[in-house]
Amino acid sequence: MRVVTIVIDSGGVGALPDCASYGDAPGADTIGNVSRAAGPLHLPTFERYGLGLLASICGVPPVAHPRARVARLRARSAGKDSVTGHWEMAGIVTAVAFPTYPGGFPDEVVERFAGIAGRAPLGNRTASGTQIIQELGPEHLSTGRPILYTSADSVFQVAAHEEVIPLATLYEWCERAREMLVVPHNVSRVIARPFLGKPGAFYRTPNRRDYAIEPPPSVLDDLAADGIEVYAVGKIADIFCGHGIASSVRAIDNNDAMEKTFGLLDSVNRGFIFTNLNDFDTKFGHRRDPRGYAEALAALDAEISRLESRLRPGDEMIVTADHGCDPTAPGSDHTREYVPFVHVSDAPGAALGDVDGLELVGATVKAALKGR
Repeated sequence: MRVVTIVIDSGGVGALPDCASYGDAPGADTIGNVSRAAGPLHLPTFERYGLGLLASICGVPPVAHPRARVARLRARSAGKDSVTGHWEMAGIVTAVAFPTYPGGFPDEVVERFAGIAGRAPLGNRTASGTQIIQELGPEHLSTGRPILYTSADSVFQVAAHEEVIPLATLYEWCERAREMLVVPHNVSRVIARPFLGKPGAFYRTPNRRDYAIEPPPSVLDDLAADGIEVYAVGKIADIFCGHGIASSVRAIDNNDAMEKTFGLLDSVNRGFIFTNLNDFDTKFGHRRDPRGYAEALAALDAEISRLESRLRPGDEMIVTADHGCDPTAPGSDHTREYVPFVHVSDAPGAALGDVDGLELVGATVKAALKGR
């Protein structure tokens, strides 16, 4: 009847063998290291499902008879960003990683963006988004020049104060930048990063917008072609540029995303509900806050129990992730990790071990909905 997939954005469960090729220090293990840094986790729902079979998690021991089908998924795509991970879930394997700019964007890209904005940007370097607005925010206020920055991921991020640059203007700049950034500068996402506040106390607002590169056909398109509606919550629609998606709602935070997921369960009788929980990545992973990450996991555990209670006979639920972002690792970047696959259905649970490809997520959704 319905399949719900919840993405713990950055909820990795152990470093992939090729992690060193992506600049990661050894030992990345987002959920496991959170449990060691913040103290034992209390996740009774995930423990019952079998999450402890996937990683060494303090407070979440392995169980002999898991309620869910559980596996560690090994990414086949090149990259460790949200677009790459979500695309692979939907059956799109990215063979060549999207370009990254550890030294900032080249002059020709910056000049073309300056032409779009009508002024030269500030920054143009790899930076933490929360730090760069504190550093360059005062100059931005006095000049109106947008703040341009990137990260270890393939992103072109533009920050602007909402009282200096109207949201509509910032969004237009980013839409035009998206059109501008073609091969060889085809970054996976252009991100509008609005903020508010005063010098020394700037803060990012929920009005972020992601402008992803256009995806090839995916499982979402297959479902839509068969009349099966896809309901997106959070940044899912941005990642897939709306392809195959019947409706989309944005989310302020994890709690809002889950409430909107429950709202869909109350109103949808058939279809695929695809929800991203972005706080894990942006608020706790990148900001290297293991305690905040642990608290968010505990809150999600309670929400997943609540979600399970709302499933009807025949409904299915998947909890997974798109990449890692270990808050105990150096720096502030994503980490290349295995991701969990926790599949709750009417079928018996089982430990599936390590499985190649995040495509198992989309294949499971497709089999459930198109097999009826």
